[in-house]
Amino acid sequence: MPILLDLFLTFAKTGLFTFGGGYAMIAVIADNCVQRKKWISHDEMMNIAVIAESTPGPIAINAATYVGFLQAGFLGAAAATVGIVLPSFIIIYLISMFLDNFLEFAVVKSAFKGIQVAVGILILDAGVKMLKKMPKKPLPLAILTGSFAAALCINLFSVRFNSITLMLVCAAVSLAAYRMKGGERR
Repeated sequence: MPILLDLFLTFAKTGLFTFGGGYAMIAVIADNCVQRKKWISHDEMMNIAVIAESTPGPIAINAATYVGFLQAGFLGAAAATVGIVLPSFIIIYLISMFLDNFLEFAVVKSAFKGIQVAVGILILDAGVKMLKKMPKKPLPLAILTGSFAAALCINLFSVRFNSITLMLVCAAVSLAAYRMKGGERR
């Protein structure tokens, strides 16, 4: 199968059958791109997840664009991006055209309650897989423990805090440690 069609179909399937947004899709993207297609390594997927989260826009679209670009340049990025966006766009368009009160149906409400549980499990699964592959060195473990504790306290005590600030603090700690070890300057 030509790579552009393969990229489009792989990400269209991800976009069509994954509920819960980008974080839930990361586990599916990792499964398809690392395990099944072997387009990227697990380390590359971890980097893609970090880059996709750090750049503006939805994480799943950013990840698809990046994987597509790695596989086939600009056209690959376009094929993967259209593939992951098109199913959701079509479904939402059809729902908005034909069903004014779609979420008021009891069946739909019940389905979405079940989907919420599945989404949580998908996000947890992606996190556990990344945690298992994370280098077991003191600095990454300290950053993981500190950021987890901070996020937990922020949520438990309902503190208004932007998660981007937490990511920037973790990046600054990591960069400072890198510089202290004598990391090369560019």
